Amino acid sequence: MAHRDEIVRYANELLDVGRWPEFAPPGLQVVGSEEVTLLACGVSSSRDLFQQAVDAGAAMVVVHHGLFWRNEPLVVDARLRGRLEVLFRGNASLLAYHLALDAHPELGNAAQLAERLGATPEATFGGVGLGCTIEPLSIEALSARVEDVTDREPLVLAHGPAEIRRLAISTGAAGYDLIQAAHEGYDALLTGEPEEPNPAAARELGIHLVAAGHHATERFGVQALAAHLADRFGLEWRYFEVPNPV
Repeated sequence: MAHRDEIVRYANELLDVGRWPEFAPPGLQVVGSEEVTLLACGVSSSRDLFQQAVDAGAAMVVVHHGLFWRNEPLVVDARLRGRLEVLFRGNASLLAYHLALDAHPELGNAAQLAERLGATPEATFGGVGLGCTIEPLSIEALSARVEDVTDREPLVLAHGPAEIRRLAISTGAAGYDLIQAAHEGYDALLTGEPEEPNPAAARELGIHLVAAGHHATERFGVQALAAHLADRFGLEWRYFEVPNPV
């Protein structure tokens, strides 16, 4: 068992949340029980996720995409009310870490994907992503490896070199990083969501784009964080998957 505020304080320091300008408040977003024995985690806030977590007995839920985004109306509508009601009934706290989790050099989404793909980070890329080297492989081999890791067939725009040696990874909605990746000499960009201009840009700049889904590319960071917190505080943890095709 661990105290809620100790977990929050440690996670905020671990992820250096003050360094990252955010679209929503990082860290503790909903205050629940002071004592935590089971830590639940998932990619994005939803009533389904919260219900699964509290049904399992979790007193704390950690997500990558939290509540109270600045680009959303400041009103408690049916969506937000339903989510909050589930957390309140379960007396469960909600912790959310977005850019700070993306950017972490070990627990972050890009770092976790790189490790699973056999890529070696060499530099930061695009703010919260990573620039990596990888043993030379074809776009077909990289695509197959991405599908195996994410359990999702990626969209591939194959316009780069025959052998990929330098790979930029920027998870989530980072199709806009394609041009920067080309300008910095990367052979391919791995992201979650492509953008409409990407096909022409990839073809004209001679770079591959692999888009494996926003949700699918951001499953691993929150699990790494939950596992780390559980180990640090002697807790149990569980990941809850809410299918998302985006």
